[in-house]
Amino acid sequence: MQELLNLVEKTLDEKLAENITVIDMKGVSPFTDHFVICTAMNPRHANALAEDLMKEAEKNGFHVRQREGAEGSSWILVDLYDCIVHIFTEQARQQYRLEQLWGDRPMEVYEGKKKDEVQP
Repeated sequence: MQELLNLVEKTLDEKLAENITVIDMKGVSPFTDHFVICTAMNPRHANALAEDLMKEAEKNGFHVRQREGAEGSSWILVDLYDCIVHIFTEQARQQYRLEQLWGDRPMEVYEGKKKDEVQP
């Protein structure tokens, strides 16, 4: 569902998530169409990204299946059915390397708003 994916990318970008990457999981995953992976500055930022994403999804008519990863976690997963979002700290993203695990799948880096264009 492209509308959900666009909402996820836009929300993460606006909340200053870094290195937003989308992996196409259609045809290999029976439970989702996309993995979205992003990097948070720290565990507190990761929690804020997850909370804001869940609020925006619900506000726009999308349901949150579940969230995994407690406040303070270095990896938080938000399951939005057609899109599963993995929010990592930099260290956790390097450790789990989901992009390498799914390296044979079509992948794109979100090129939204440039960080230098963000207003204080």
